Amino acid sequence: MPALDTRRLAAKLDLSEWQLRLARENGLIPEPDAPEGRWSPEEAAAFADRAAQIRVTFGDRPPVGAVKAAAVLAARVGLDVERADVEILVAREDLDVVGSYRGHPLYLLHDLEALDPDVITEVVTVRKGPLLDTADAAGAARVLGWPKHVFESIAARRGLSVDKLGRYALGEVRALAGDTDLTAQVQEAERRAALAKARKEVDRHEESLRGWLEGCAAYVNRTADELPDLATARRALRSLAAARAAAAEHET
Repeated sequence: MPALDTRRLAAKLDLSEWQLRLARENGLIPEPDAPEGRWSPEEAAAFADRAAQIRVTFGDRPPVGAVKAAAVLAARVGLDVERADVEILVAREDLDVVGSYRGHPLYLLHDLEALDPDVITEVVTVRKGPLLDTADAAGAARVLGWPKHVFESIAARRGLSVDKLGRYALGEVRALAGDTDLTAQVQEAERRAALAKARKEVDRHEESLRGWLEGCAAYVNRTADELPDLATARRALRSLAAARAAAAEHET
């Protein structure tokens, strides 16, 4: 049996590739023992029983970076949590860094959801001081979980007041969150936008694969001398599958 690369090892252990990556970073799986960053079948068999522990440790939702983590916490406590607050929570040892992506720390969603709201509020209060009860447009958008441009449009339409610093009263921002009809409208608009984006990606990858197939036909028919790159097709197929899954997720 040939050595296993990351994708095949993850499939063998019934793990996502991100779960496998975090398991490596946290020492739950040893580094590859075969050439080209692969694991020998014997090595893979030796730690196959750790898969269940890995799933429990990291959950089934991919980790997030500091910006997304701040947005998750902002929605939880109704305050404009920022990246700096997340870093302070780490420094205080209230939150763990579970891994990294391109040099940026990652956090588990279940760790963010388990944080004591009072601890989060304390950190934000220290940072904001007398500005605690207000938020700028970006902060208000984080509290609501909306894109900034959506909040600004609705704030203008609803006539939300701003202070001399151009900041919104958090009480008025939270009132928007309590408007169920408005929230449903925003969610529907976001769903449509996400669906349109996913469908555009589907079209792009399908067109790429059609071009690759035309290249194959040209090679078979001896009208082209070079065989189309197989790696290109593999990447396009994976991207197409992901785009179709995203589109299906946003379809009603």
